[in-house]
Order: sequence, then C-alpha cells, then structure tokens
Amino acid sequence: MLFRSKAEAEASGQKFLQIKIGVGLNTGRCTVGNKGSDMRFQYTVLGDSVNLASRIEGQTKSYGVAILVGSKTAEALKEKYALLELDCITVKGKTEPETIYTVLGRKGTERDSSFAAVQDGVGLVLKHYRAQQWSEALDQLERCKALDVDFDIDTIAELYFERIEA
Repeated sequence: MLFRSKAEAEASGQKFLQIKIGVGLNTGRCTVGNKGSDMRFQYTVLGDSVNLASRIEGQTKSYGVAILVGSKTAEALKEKYALLELDCITVKGKTEPETIYTVLGRKGTERDSSFAAVQDGVGLVLKHYRAQQWSEALDQLERCKALDVDFDIDTIAELYFERIEA
C-alpha cells in the first residue's frame, strides 16, 4: 500500500518510506519523439532546453530542495506558485548564467508571513552576496536561519556560509 504522508502510514501501523528525488524544470523548444534506425530506436527528447533542465536537476541536492526551475519556467509559474530565487549559476556547456528558483508552495503561499520573511531574507542575502558585502551577507544568513518557518532553508544557508568563508 502506498502512503502519501507519514501520519497516514502510522495510522495504519505501517512503516513510512520517504522517497527523495530532485526535479529540474526548464521551458524552451525541444525535439520529442522516436529517434534512431530500423534496428534500434527509442522515445527521447533533445535540445538545449532539455540539457539545461538536466543540469538544473543535478543541482537540487546542492541546494537541498526537491524542485529547481530555470528563469523561463519561473516566469511561466509565477502567477500560480510561490517561488524563491536561490542563485544564478552557469552550467556545463553554457556561457550565460541561469537564475534558478525553487517552488515553495501554491498561489497564496506568498501571503503567508513566514514565506515573506524567507523571501525577503534570502533576497537580502543574494543582494549582499552579489555586491561582495560579506559581513552583511553573513549577518542576513544568521537572521534567515533564526526564522522559525516551515520552509527548510538550512542547506541553502550552509551553501552560502561555505562560499563566503572560501
């Protein structure tokens, strides 16, 4: 039997097995369909936007989030989901940096005071970090970590602590 939550599993006396995967989403043109020859073919997707989605997915563990989206996808989702900007990265095979975001909830989450605090706090961290104002960025990171919120930003905070220390 598959349980959607730990409480559901415990209520039925079963063990809850959590599956953790990373998802990278990107929006753009691609080629989709069966590729190959008469001897061998497979259904696949090809294109720069697909490669970028794959590279973004590879960063989910580094940032400690389940979902990362590229800037074009964030633009398409911003009316329906609460997004948090995390970084601007340059992935293998690209020369232009890509701004990445994580999805923290559905529309309406942004009205939650704890989401606003996290969004404002991380925004200030990024502002100071990008301006190389290291002590201000560290102070803001400490404030972000002290927030008692439902959004787990510990891995993101640790990532920026390590970068600044380096």
